Amino acid sequence: MVDIVKKTRSDWGESDRKRDANFKTPDDIERVDDIPYGDHPEWNLLDVYRPKSETGKKLPVIMIVHGGGWIYGDKVVYQYYAMSLAQRGFAVVNPSYRLAPEFKYPAQIVDICVVSRWIFANADKYGFDTNNIFAAGDSAGAHLVTVFANICVNPVFAKKLGAEYPEMDFTIPGDMRLNAVALNCGKYDILIGNFIVDRWVRKTVLAKGGKKGERKLAAAANYVTGSFPPAFVMTAVGDELKNDSKVITEALFKNGVPFCYRLYGTNDNPLHHVFHCNIALEEAVKCNDDTCAFFRERVK
Repeated sequence: MVDIVKKTRSDWGESDRKRDANFKTPDDIERVDDIPYGDHPEWNLLDVYRPKSETGKKLPVIMIVHGGGWIYGDKVVYQYYAMSLAQRGFAVVNPSYRLAPEFKYPAQIVDICVVSRWIFANADKYGFDTNNIFAAGDSAGAHLVTVFANICVNPVFAKKLGAEYPEMDFTIPGDMRLNAVALNCGKYDILIGNFIVDRWVRKTVLAKGGKKGERKLAAAANYVTGSFPPAFVMTAVGDELKNDSKVITEALFKNGVPFCYRLYGTNDNPLHHVFHCNIALEEAVKCNDDTCAFFRERVK
């Protein structure tokens, strides 16, 4: 188990560093790095990015939740993507969070809840408009955003989650609401239906080893209600999780939640999983423009 996690982190890290090798902080972005938001000195750190042209103004906020199969990633991997969103007129909060297997799910949700409280507590200092908060997550991050959104709007789900993990704190600010979410190349259930893979996931990711109650609560799309925030859902022709987008869009449609579905790429240029993080791609620029346009339409 440890060897698989170690190799995954090494391989994915090498790929992401190669992708980002020629990127740098844009001249029009101001950034504050390594701000503590929780108790863990390594993982509970976040960055804030803002357009320099909007200094002194309160801006709508995008909270980034990175992907990585619940076992990989941090804010460094998503910094350039996140800053590209800030260039489009948003304050962007880009946190790291604790990873499995060292910190098993739903420790990641606990951290996201802490980030939400930090945003409200620091709104004046960093110029956050807390009437306009958005969240964007991809792959496993899309699952985490979906779970967090359910906590915000579905009290039945929030109560069940708290009962399943009474030792964990899922408290969110009383005024917390998400105007909209972006669910990119997402995975909406930790388990995937493959016995061998699921056995590994239960041991590696889930706090209770995937017992029945835990498995049900990890299937985030099953708890979507009509109060779920409007969603921008995207995938790509070459995304290995392309079919998973049906899971969330069907849940959104069934519950009457406004959503926009986008499939990027062609048979000749299929694109691939989380292509939008490679901001050098023309298609990534288009996707991120579309995402931010969807958010701007819902700014109050």
